[in-house]
Amino acid sequence: MSDGNSDVSDWWSTDIIDMAPGKIRFRGHAIEDLIGNVSFPQMIWLMTRGDLPTPEQAKLLECALVAAVDHGPQAPSIAAARMAVTCGLSLNGALASAVNMLDDVHGGAGEQAVELYGWIDQAVAGGLDLEEAAAQMIDRWQSERTAFIPGFGHRFHKPEDPRAPRLLGLVDEAAQEGIVSGRFADIGRAIQTILNTRKGKPVPMNIDGATAVVYAELGFAGQLARGLFCLSRSVGVIAHAWEQMNQGGRNKGPTPPSYRWTYTGPGPISDED
Repeated sequence: MSDGNSDVSDWWSTDIIDMAPGKIRFRGHAIEDLIGNVSFPQMIWLMTRGDLPTPEQAKLLECALVAAVDHGPQAPSIAAARMAVTCGLSLNGALASAVNMLDDVHGGAGEQAVELYGWIDQAVAGGLDLEEAAAQMIDRWQSERTAFIPGFGHRFHKPEDPRAPRLLGLVDEAAQEGIVSGRFADIGRAIQTILNTRKGKPVPMNIDGATAVVYAELGFAGQLARGLFCLSRSVGVIAHAWEQMNQGGRNKGPTPPSYRWTYTGPGPISDED
């Protein structure tokens, strides 16, 4: 039978951090050794994965993080942050409001894309050629999940999301240098080709699909891909919230006051009322 102190100390257990008076260690590394020697992307990797990445791996991770920081005030997460500020929330309140918007529909496609890429990768490992594997797994996704293929299609960027080819190009370079395998970039391109053919028009790989390629190449789990997107987008959120604080404005909704919603209930007010 354990004593009371053991009960307390064993209530939480973690491999992440060890602390004593005057000492802090993350995954066994003293904080004073990490400060000044480890980049923020390397620290993210250490904390989430348990080891330190190579500088080349960290650089590729950093590229994905940079690519997803912002997409303008029309993005729900950014809009929520700016509206929160006009309602009197602080930066941390605005950040919390924004991150809570990043779920399955807005912000979750990267996690889903990593899952889909994994299905295709497993099918290829099972003996299918890439194109057949991609076609079958697209059909499976649309049958079991949704008609929308995560990581592809964009309301604004047609025929191409400028972030995707840049990230894929960086993955290609990393593959040539032996840093990653390159097979998930091939999977992403195969999906792109199939969707373009089926739709008869470009269905651009978007930021979720492109960053999912990077995260899958680096070995991040799908759920971590969503977490990394939240980290990345938080930079844009803070920037917009801070800008809104400096611009001022009180209780601003999603549209200017002169614009009205469409009322669909009984007894609508007429223009003559």
